[in-house]
Amino acid sequence: MSTLVDELSARTKTLPVEDRARLAQEMLDSLHQETDAKVGDAWDREIELRVAEIESGAELIPAQEVHAQARRIIRQ
Repeated sequence: MSTLVDELSARTKTLPVEDRARLAQEMLDSLHQETDAKVGDAWDREIELRVAEIESGAELIPAQEVHAQARRIIRQ
């Protein structure tokens, strides 16, 4: 651990339980926000790629056909 993390950890342990719990939750929430942002960015890129494929004339297959084919594959 870095010196700053060691210091913060030691100081945090002196807080009342309620404050430590709140701080822990805020830290966990901040991790999820970073992950959520990365996932959102990845979905944005995927959507842009798919729209570009459609606009360039990619063959579109109705969902019913795709589902039927998937069921046939699963049965094999």
